Amino acid sequence: MTSQDQAREAAQPRAASHEQPKPAAHGRGEAETIAPVHLTPKGEALAKLLPSALEAFHPVVGADIDEVTCRVPRESVAEACKVLKTDPRLTFDYLRLLTVVDYVAADHEFEAVYHIYSLEHRHKMVVKARTPESDPWFPTVTSVWRGADWYEREMHDLFGVDFRGHPDLRKLILPDDFEGFPGRKDYPLHEYDEY
Repeated sequence: MTSQDQAREAAQPRAASHEQPKPAAHGRGEAETIAPVHLTPKGEALAKLLPSALEAFHPVVGADIDEVTCRVPRESVAEACKVLKTDPRLTFDYLRLLTVVDYVAADHEFEAVYHIYSLEHRHKMVVKARTPESDPWFPTVTSVWRGADWYEREMHDLFGVDFRGHPDLRKLILPDDFEGFPGRKDYPLHEYDEY
């Protein structure tokens, strides 16, 4: 099974039920509990609407816990986000958070995760896209949400991911002479002992 197949499988909506949460493997060999998916009626309606609203971008719609998730190709992120903001049925006018996740060890990829919210409709969702470690970039979404400016600069600092088209992608939180990307899992943490 390829990483794309695994991503599609993971992104498929899981039916809300009263099943017991299943333990998941944790990085240190421990098990952690994963909460079952429980979308609100608004979330369920949103999950049904997204495939047609984003049809041009071939979305993979799913759910995690209480949020709808939608995976799109990295090249389409900005265009898909523009549709999510401007479509009157969706109106995602607030970017709550933008972060990057390091999946390099497992899949040789980074994932951008956009947490968005509609102030008008009061629904929320997560947009995800992946980029290969060998060429880590995403298109900027600063033209969609001005608040993406600092998030993208921070993720560029910490992970070395480029946000193409960003108006000013200079360092935000790290000194100009800082070398490396401390958000990456392979970044050496000096003088750190795990208890």
